[in-house]
Amino acid sequence: MKAVVFDFGGVVFRWQPLQLLQQVLPAHARDEASAREVAAHVFQSFVPHSDWAEFDRGTVSAPELAERIALRTGLSVAEVGAVIDAIPPHLEPVAGTVALMRRLKDAGHPLFYLSNMPAPYADHLERSNEFFSLFDGGVFSARVGLIKPDPAVFDLMCSRFGITPADSVFIDDHAGNIESAQACGWQAVHFQSASQCEAQLAENGWL
Repeated sequence: MKAVVFDFGGVVFRWQPLQLLQQVLPAHARDEASAREVAAHVFQSFVPHSDWAEFDRGTVSAPELAERIALRTGLSVAEVGAVIDAIPPHLEPVAGTVALMRRLKDAGHPLFYLSNMPAPYADHLERSNEFFSLFDGGVFSARVGLIKPDPAVFDLMCSRFGITPADSVFIDDHAGNIESAQACGWQAVHFQSASQCEAQLAENGWL
């Protein structure tokens, strides 16, 4: 099975946290520099076992997350809650990536997704995007209790969907996730833009 596996945030869906924070918390994220500082404290680079990573894993609820981040950062619970609530509508589809997925599907490749995504966001994305019908399956982290870059989540993809890593390609915008996938034997593309990704896939014979 020559499967193509997509990350979601920053690949299939827009993820521009600095812009988001400037819109939601203008008093704190006044410009790009201050937004970057707020983002570092709020999201903690999504490193494993950070507050937001545990939200992605499904072990922390949205209210618990807001309280944890407020305690650490000095933001109010309401301010953090506003950020949490603003993310689902922020995750708009990247048109170029959706078009690429359609071309890959037309070329005969099964498509899957592997996304670090908390349950309420996953529910929203499934309800809001008709192109989910392109996927043959996928894994949201909160539904399985595993997050990238843990090798166990790549093993789960293989066992659940019959994927052979060496014959498949994983696409993600985070270098650490790419490195973990490659260590598990996957082909991988470090996503920077839809056009760059498509060119690399074409060069490697996927299109």
